[in-house]
Amino acid sequence: MRNKILENSVLEGYEEDDAVDIHQVFPQDLSDEDKPMNFREIPGRDTKKQMGRSFSRQVSLETGFAALKRDRSRARDGRVLLRNGRSFGGFGVNHSGKLSSHEHRKGDFSMFRTKGGLHRQNTLLPVKRENEQDSRKLFSGQQEEGMNMNLPTGRYFAALRGPELDEVKDSEDILLPIDEKWPFLLRFPIGCFGICLGLSSQSILWYAISTSPATRFLHATPLINMALWFLAAISLLLVFSTYTLKCIFYFEAIRREFNHPVRTNFFFAPWIVCMFLAIGVPPALCSQVPPSLWCAFMAPILALELKIYGQWLSGGKRRLCKVVNPSSHLSVIGNFVGAILAAKVGWKEAGKFFWSVGISHYLVVFVTLYQRLPTSETLPKELHPVYSMFIATPCAASIAWEAIYGAFDGFSRICYFLALFLYASLVVRINFFRGFRFSVAWWSYTFPMTTASLATIKYAEQVPSPISKGLAVTLSLLSSAMVSALLILTLLHAFLWRSLFPNDVAIAITKKRSNALKSGKLKRRPYDIRQWTRQTPFALVTSSMNRNSKQQQDQGSVFPYVEKNAQQRDQKTSVN
Repeated sequence: MRNKILENSVLEGYEEDDAVDIHQVFPQDLSDEDKPMNFREIPGRDTKKQMGRSFSRQVSLETGFAALKRDRSRARDGRVLLRNGRSFGGFGVNHSGKLSSHEHRKGDFSMFRTKGGLHRQNTLLPVKRENEQDSRKLFSGQQEEGMNMNLPTGRYFAALRGPELDEVKDSEDILLPIDEKWPFLLRFPIGCFGICLGLSSQSILWYAISTSPATRFLHATPLINMALWFLAAISLLLVFSTYTLKCIFYFEAIRREFNHPVRTNFFFAPWIVCMFLAIGVPPALCSQVPPSLWCAFMAPILALELKIYGQWLSGGKRRLCKVVNPSSHLSVIGNFVGAILAAKVGWKEAGKFFWSVGISHYLVVFVTLYQRLPTSETLPKELHPVYSMFIATPCAASIAWEAIYGAFDGFSRICYFLALFLYASLVVRINFFRGFRFSVAWWSYTFPMTTASLATIKYAEQVPSPISKGLAVTLSLLSSAMVSALLILTLLHAFLWRSLFPNDVAIAITKKRSNALKSGKLKRRPYDIRQWTRQTPFALVTSSMNRNSKQQQDQGSVFPYVEKNAQQRDQKTSVN
């Protein structure tokens, strides 16, 4: 009725003045019968807000269709008329009021930017925007729930899998699309400092090989130590500068990595690398390390330890039995490396302090990993390169004790023999390390193998024998070969195959699980082939038969009551 009135008014304008007068028609100018359903008074409802709004005739030049400008929350079909030319009369939006799957999965990487929180608040202001941005607001409420960066620790264990918690479970969803390539800084993980750990520890190893009496027969040149030192320094400069840019532009992603149960331990790695470079610096470059460098490198480690060890001590959601994993050794190794550097600069009392802190927390971490408490998260059965971290800590403890007290005595040998046993227990299970795709995590092999080689050289100096010297040479060659192979593979994956940095899905998980998961009724989608193929044909037939029998029982649940009533009537009639 209202459309008729508008059309008649336009036709009358053409006949009388040959001009068109398009003006707004207010609801109060129409009668109750001509008013649209949005503006009719309904008993029991407050219509004051509805009467204050106006509507206008809106014509789309691309499609030629007309639409009324309504409130999206009260629209019947929820469709929006877009003017960007990509949709036809609003058919780019589905009937549920949300964008199509292609538009919904378009990556919004601004949520991880440094000022992402302020940006998300500004998007909620009532500012006039383009229709394409307005249509995205239809599902912004659902997306806002997953954008909260303060994720609890249990959420990482619930949504991720793998020894490093770097793979998303099939039943989980993430904030960013997987099929789209993310920005480089978002794909650059903190685990890249493992490359620097491997190279810098190799420089110390070759310095020991060239100067130790136990390996003097190899006649190793000091130039190898200098070349490896410069290579490690360049790699640290590149990785550190790249990760600094990530901190500047994507600080929200840094926060998620710091809250990650595994990656939070790699925040110790940059400062451990700096101390490795100070320990293995060639004498031609620097003959004496100043104590100020030790203070500069140990201050961040001490700050991180006060936070992380405090969480272990105070309990709560981040207590040790909940977050412990093999990479937790990195948070302990920093104490022993700091003790070695403190002894080199002449501050042996400071070295003793950090050595005592390190050994006490190492025992707790070691026992917790061995116990597998019922309250802790279950570690995967298959081994992984990160499991070699078990070797690094006792080896570093034995080397630190020798640096402080000047002798590889009884306690140093106890720690060394423990590391040697753990090394052998991993070597005999070498088959379990196969089948993993190459990643930066493979550099976790190199650092523990190098520390084991260094400890063996120290042991061969105190106990010179063909066995100890042969073991020192063997372990040194194995660690050097491993570093060389991984360096070549890293360069190939980075520059030739360009597969070194895949999308870092571990930082894009949502804060809450989906409603289907909470209710325990996760429905398989027809296109989810991965989940369907996991079932055998027999399991599929059995599940379908169970569903059919359950439906038959539900449908026939009223018949027993009908039969019972019929039997009671028959008994009454027979008695009468």
